[in-house]
Amino acid sequence: MKQIDDFFLQKEEPIKSCLLALRDIILNYDEQITETVKYGMPCYCFKGKMFCYFWTDKKTGEPYILMVDGRLIDHPKLTQGKRSRMKILPIDPNKDVPIEIIDEIFRLSLKYRV
Repeated sequence: MKQIDDFFLQKEEPIKSCLLALRDIILNYDEQITETVKYGMPCYCFKGKMFCYFWTDKKTGEPYILMVDGRLIDHPKLTQGKRSRMKILPIDPNKDVPIEIIDEIFRLSLKYRV
C-alpha cells in the first residue's frame, strides 16, 4: 500500500470520506495537478510546484486544506492564523463539501501559479 493511501485509510469516518472526496475534487480539478506526500501529509502540486496540502486540526480532528502561498489569496473563508505564508480552509466533515468555495479559492490561487 502506498504511503498516501495509508494516510486516508487511517482516518475515522466521517473524516476519511470527507478527505477522499476532497482528494477526488482536487485531482479532477485540473489535469496538471498531481499528488504526492510531503511532511507526512498529502500534497498536491500544480505544474510540479506545491499547491495545497490536506491535514487535520490537532484539537478537533477536522480536516482542512492548507493553501501554499495562501497569503496571496483574498477570500473570506481562508484563515491565516499565525502562518506567514499559508492559509487554511477548514472543512466540516459532517456537511457537504463546499465545492463552490473550493473552486473560487483554486481559481484565485492558480492565477499565481501560471
